Amino acid sequence: MNISILVFGSDRFFATLPDRSRDHSAFNIEIIANLNQAVARIQNAPPDVIIVQASLDGSMGLCCWLKEQTKLSWIHCILLEDRSHVLAERSHRGYSWESEMVSAALRQGADAYIWWLPEHANSDSLVESTARGNLLLAQLTVGLRKAHKYRDLIRTNDLLSAIALSDALTELNNRRALEWDLPRQINKARTQNSPLSLIILDVDYFKKVNDTYGHLVGDRLLQLLCMRLKKNLRFHETPFRYGGEEFVIILDNTTCKEALVVAKRLNRIVSEQPFAINNTLAIKVTISLGTVCLCDDDDAKGISLLHRADEYLLEAKASGRDRVIGCDAHVSHRSHLRAVSS
Repeated sequence: MNISILVFGSDRFFATLPDRSRDHSAFNIEIIANLNQAVARIQNAPPDVIIVQASLDGSMGLCCWLKEQTKLSWIHCILLEDRSHVLAERSHRGYSWESEMVSAALRQGADAYIWWLPEHANSDSLVESTARGNLLLAQLTVGLRKAHKYRDLIRTNDLLSAIALSDALTELNNRRALEWDLPRQINKARTQNSPLSLIILDVDYFKKVNDTYGHLVGDRLLQLLCMRLKKNLRFHETPFRYGGEEFVIILDNTTCKEALVVAKRLNRIVSEQPFAINNTLAIKVTISLGTVCLCDDDDAKGISLLHRADEYLLEAKASGRDRVIGCDAHVSHRSHLRAVSS
């Protein structure tokens, strides 16, 4: 993995860096001398390491800003001290002053602070220049190591999140994922002033399947059902396993009328063909569905939306199953029941 370096400094400053640190075959390097541009670049595509020219306007401000960004705390920030008046002070100040300068730089957000003297500063310029270059390269190695650890952590967290939000049996998103995604979808719909609908469905007489054929057959039936549902959903229609044999589908940018059409289609594709459990067993099942659309008085978490959908689902089951009941697409924001026979 190539390390990504952002140099906040001038082209002239960049030219003073060791040749090995300017090797574009080893590093992905970008040079920016404007503070606002640098901040925008870091936010859009965070680098692994930032090398900061101390004499450039906004250098310490950039270090301080970076330290305040929790999500960017892994970026290794190296401050190179090239300010002439500070370097002049260093030549006749004691060790304690130099330690205070380093401490102040680290407190303000730098992860490393290196004195970047011009080569003509003293008679040992070649030796000191080599030492400074080696120190900078060592800090780049530290940055690369931090970047590796951060990426490993992100991959692990992504895997754990996927496991936590996924239903192991059906491979759909689970109820926890629904509780996270539904408020987000509601906020998006209200912000964009777009419709949002929801379907809740339940397998009719599923207990009878388990009692007759056993839970392994019941599990396989749910897997096949979910495969058929996913195959017949569009990209903006997100299914979740709500619990047991009950499922929820969020329909982004979908009106009540459109949701009823989707629900009726799902009702038909489930009932029209039995599910082949194995070579000798095929089971015909039906589903009952309730549909709702987001209303102005629904809460931000979607609790009332789910409750209303569940009431329609219970109505569908009580009125004979294998059917859709939902809010009337022709009456805006009113709880009006409408039965749609399959």
